[in-house]
Amino acid sequence: MNQEQVKEKLLILVDGKDDFTLLFSGKKSKKVNGLYHPEKKEIILHNKNFSNDNSMMYTAIHELAHHVHCSRSIGYAQSRAHTIEFKTIFHNLLDLAEKKGIYTNEIFSNKEFTELTDKIKNDYILKNGELMKQFGKLLLDAHMLCEKYAVRFEDYVERVLLMQNSAARSVMKLASLNINPEIGFENMKIVSRIADEEVRKEVEAAFIEGSTPEVIKTQYLEKPKPDDLVERLLLEKEQVEKRIESLRKKLKIIEDKINKIDGDA
Repeated sequence: MNQEQVKEKLLILVDGKDDFTLLFSGKKSKKVNGLYHPEKKEIILHNKNFSNDNSMMYTAIHELAHHVHCSRSIGYAQSRAHTIEFKTIFHNLLDLAEKKGIYTNEIFSNKEFTELTDKIKNDYILKNGELMKQFGKLLLDAHMLCEKYAVRFEDYVERVLLMQNSAARSVMKLASLNINPEIGFENMKIVSRIADEEVRKEVEAAFIEGSTPEVIKTQYLEKPKPDDLVERLLLEKEQVEKRIESLRKKLKIIEDKINKIDGDA
């Protein structure tokens, strides 16, 4: 494919909105496969890096995700590029590209991949989830024993088990909820943050169907951001102002301590 053909396919994914420039560098890069310049709305692909069109489309979609992310948020260039919001955009674009036949994901069609995936999921992810649920039940037993003998549970966790109390509480919560261990321990922790049982079941089903943790967090755990760009920018402005005010207060405390030390000297 040439650069015009690649851009034509990408535009299908965004319905022609938020136009951008796409260029082939004509070079091979050891550092990156592609770049996105937000100030110029420009995607650059190091086309000599790719052995086939499919792998090039993956990188092109990745850079397109940066473009979409940047178009939605003024804070893009001022913070980490690969945020949860970016990954959600990227994963959704990949799903759409697969459905439209623009990109083919080898890991879902190659027998070697699918056999290995089944082994990892069944022998490790599932079993680890089951093991952590059992661990949580033992911690609940330990909590009851601490109450029986008037012992601080936090002391038992931190000084005997050598665990962080927050980690122990997280595992205990899994044991108290009927969460499907098939989704794995880390995703079970995400589900446990949802109070409504029906929504928890909905999220479990979404994980089993293939939704990524980033997509789940964006859809169920984060406050929805307004679609209107001006509203989004005003929201970000408010958040930045709050951070600045918080830093000013911290700075004042530090300055007061310095002045007190100098005054006592």
